[in-house]
Amino acid sequence: MHRNAVRYVTRTTSAAAGAVATAATSVAAAAVAASIIFSPVADASSRLEGVHADLVRAVQLNQITEEQALKFEARLAGRILGEG
Repeated sequence: MHRNAVRYVTRTTSAAAGAVATAATSVAAAAVAASIIFSPVADASSRLEGVHADLVRAVQLNQITEEQALKFEARLAGRILGEG
């Protein structure tokens, strides 16, 4: 009987710990999502600066060519600025 009690306590404790970890993860994910949703929208120039910085980094890492970066940046600039 003692062995069964130990097994029961071990299983229920593990299940409870898993539920707490899952709940904590859910709360953290909700907090991140809320911070994204409620953060102010960046203006067009800030967005373009971010795009440019990301593309410069991609060229430095040899992920894309400089020509590809320029074309992509121009295309995004048109969309962000409402020109295309």
